[in-house]
Amino acid sequence: MAVEKKGKPVKLLVIGSGPAGFSAAIYAARAQIETVMLTGPTIGGQISLTAEIENFPGIPESISGIDLVARFSQQAEKFGVEIEYDTATRVDLSKRPFMVETEGKIYYADNLILTTGSKATLMNVPGEKEFTGSGVSFCATCDGFFFKGKNVAVVGGGNSAVEEALFLTKFVNKVTIIHRRDQLRADAMAQQRAMENPKIDFLWDSVVTRVNGSDHVESLTVKNVKTEQEQDVPFDGVFVFIGHKPVSDLFVDQLEMKNGLVVVDDRMRTRVPGVYAAGESVDGFYRQVIVSAGSGAMAAISLTKDLETAASEAGSK
Repeated sequence: MAVEKKGKPVKLLVIGSGPAGFSAAIYAARAQIETVMLTGPTIGGQISLTAEIENFPGIPESISGIDLVARFSQQAEKFGVEIEYDTATRVDLSKRPFMVETEGKIYYADNLILTTGSKATLMNVPGEKEFTGSGVSFCATCDGFFFKGKNVAVVGGGNSAVEEALFLTKFVNKVTIIHRRDQLRADAMAQQRAMENPKIDFLWDSVVTRVNGSDHVESLTVKNVKTEQEQDVPFDGVFVFIGHKPVSDLFVDQLEMKNGLVVVDDRMRTRVPGVYAAGESVDGFYRQVIVSAGSGAMAAISLTKDLETAASEAGSK
């Protein structure tokens, strides 16, 4: 016999707990809006995988992603945000209050801020998950500095992979781009810059089949897709850029979307009144902690102003 889920009404439900979600929740709670946050599978989202963050304003010392998330959480709870360690499995945006179902509850939210973010496309090879944060990275801007003077690999051949490889040359001794084809997919200008950079070399027609090491990455097993031959190549780290996918499947056919990203206006509002979105749910370009946090604040401020306007209009009738 199925257990009936309890329904819980809430003024604002924030779905997601990355920088955008925490920022939105903090701003909303400080505006005296009852706020509940669903963390999703991992509190903090992608930044919880980042070993060290040095470019977040106000924190001059480096901080791990996990520690930054802990600070976000402490600050949110200080202002009364109710943090639920749960994941949305179904939403209904057809009417207010909006229904959001999780494994254990059903929420009826007057307003929603969607900050479900994105996830990096994984290689799905042995060692990748085990060494994430210990040599496996998905963000050169976040982690490149920590490989100063080292030899690293970049997996991928598109614009993101090439641009991140070029960025890494500021710090590392050598970057090897590993690509499954015999030519890059990046635009012509990016390709030219990579080809002319003395710090970049290439392993063509190749894929990574294993990440090797003890407590950190020490080598990659690389297979040539044409000859099927494998070799272990020493590297101090590997940056994976074979794509990012917005985590937005819940909203398909309910919100306007473009390439998996939720479409919003300049105030982070979707086409559905009362539903806002922020962070990497709407941004596929910057993918930075500070940018996501800013857009989360924008969404909460817009919600606050919209509620004030609605209350004023109701009072004047």
